[in-house]
Amino acid sequence: MTGSAGGEFDLCVVGLGPTGRALAHRAMRAGFRVAAVDPRPERLWPETFSCWIDELPGWLPATAIAQRIEAPVVWTKTEHRIQRPYCVLSKPGLRAALPLDDATVITGRATRVDAREVELRDGTILRAATVFDTRGLPPLGRRRAASAHGIFVDAETAAPMIADGEGLLLDWRPENGAGPDEPPSFLYSVPLGDGTVIFEETSLGLRGGMPQHELRRRTLNRLAAHGIRLGGDEPTEAAHYPLDQPPPKKGVAQAVPFGSRGGMMHPCTGYSVADSLALVDTAVTALQHGRDPIEALWPWRARLVYWMRMRGLWGLGRLTTDQSIAMFEAFFTESDRGQRALLSAHDDYTALGAVLFNTVAHTWPFRWRYDLVGWTNRDRWADYPFDAAPERTERRTG
Repeated sequence: MTGSAGGEFDLCVVGLGPTGRALAHRAMRAGFRVAAVDPRPERLWPETFSCWIDELPGWLPATAIAQRIEAPVVWTKTEHRIQRPYCVLSKPGLRAALPLDDATVITGRATRVDAREVELRDGTILRAATVFDTRGLPPLGRRRAASAHGIFVDAETAAPMIADGEGLLLDWRPENGAGPDEPPSFLYSVPLGDGTVIFEETSLGLRGGMPQHELRRRTLNRLAAHGIRLGGDEPTEAAHYPLDQPPPKKGVAQAVPFGSRGGMMHPCTGYSVADSLALVDTAVTALQHGRDPIEALWPWRARLVYWMRMRGLWGLGRLTTDQSIAMFEAFFTESDRGQRALLSAHDDYTALGAVLFNTVAHTWPFRWRYDLVGWTNRDRWADYPFDAAPERTERRTG
């Protein structure tokens, strides 16, 4: 159902990205009267979404997965094959798995989002017992950022680097043309299940992020190192968002921030969709039992995990390329539980504390550990003067 409404609802979800749509869908299935607001509710999401398969909730059907990668690869000093299935989500499949047939879907832009009221640009006011704000992240500014530039390449062209069913989660091989005195970045590359592969140079932890033109230059350098030449008109994807969005405070009269807006953006990886999907039922169950969803979503163990991961983000943002390679080499030789504690687990604080300590302890040379913990070079890349974007030349015919 699409339209406008001003009546009472049990739940109002503002923003229909994957997180908001999943929350509205599961609340609707639980019997709540749900309103969902989005300026373009029928739009298929433009971003690429990926995750570890074991992070996905059991209620999500297999049709939500477009590409399965049994053992993705990480390149540091050596090749590490991670024996943990990974996937790229199907945007049409995910959307089809989250129907809103019994919800009131409203096309409009929210101008005010409060604890129990949402006002739209046209003056419509929606009232609900609980309002969830799932509109995504606020502007980046000078915050710690994830920046990525992705280029979509047909699978045949990409074959020298990415074979069918293979994937590169982090490729730190020195092939992107960046010097030792430049901020580091790595390559992420996976097949998307539609005959294309995304090559995405990625930077994590820099204040204000890394410019798109610099990331593109580095991506093209990597492809050229493997004999891959592009035509220049391939589709692209840009990502540029803050990594340090904190969890919401309890006991504050406000709409409930959920998803990346509500602290579910992983500070060290930039992933948020799988964790948000997995926590949807936690929020819905809390409402069914009359509990505060913020308290249910963010017990002290989860807040401690977030605090520790933020220390990891600050460390990432001050490392050189060589230091990053050494640190990830140490991390990917840790135990399976330790790796999961950092990459996925929402509240495994004991394993996370151990893996962070061990990663620092096994990063060599010894003096680099001071940078990791912030005793030296705390603001190494602050206001780094990246080269200006090259001027675009127009093609003329005649």
